Amino acid sequence: MSDTNKFRSLRLARAWSQEQLAELSGMSVRTVQRIENGDQPSLETLSALAAVFEVSVADLSGPDAHGDDALDQKIAEAKSKIAEEGRFYRSVITAVVVCALLLVLNHFTAPASAWSLWVAGIWCALLVIRGMRTFVLRGLISRWQQKRLRRMLRR
Repeated sequence: MSDTNKFRSLRLARAWSQEQLAELSGMSVRTVQRIENGDQPSLETLSALAAVFEVSVADLSGPDAHGDDALDQKIAEAKSKIAEEGRFYRSVITAVVVCALLLVLNHFTAPASAWSLWVAGIWCALLVIRGMRTFVLRGLISRWQQKRLRRMLRR
């Protein structure tokens, strides 16, 4: 199957028009037409199409393309980071809702004690640690690991 037929067959398998594919991938309709007529897409265009078709860039570009594995790895790392950030934000929302409910429960059951503030404080501290790990330390740790690996390979 040629590259031209590959793009067209993937689009038609999903029953998408060229306009729909262009909208989903963030490209112009003319770009989609050019690709389907045999023009060579750029790596950026290939990565957008791969994301829309839910395949790897290597699957779209064929066996002769170079650097596709690195691009696929970057895309996978970005998706992983976005998923981790999403889990963090869901944890924050959960903590806010639960702590608010505990505060209301504390107010009506034992207004003289502030046990719900202890729970909220501990949960907040844990979220701060997780946020630091998610947003700040993730890059530092991965850079340190790469540097350490290079040092070990030199020996």
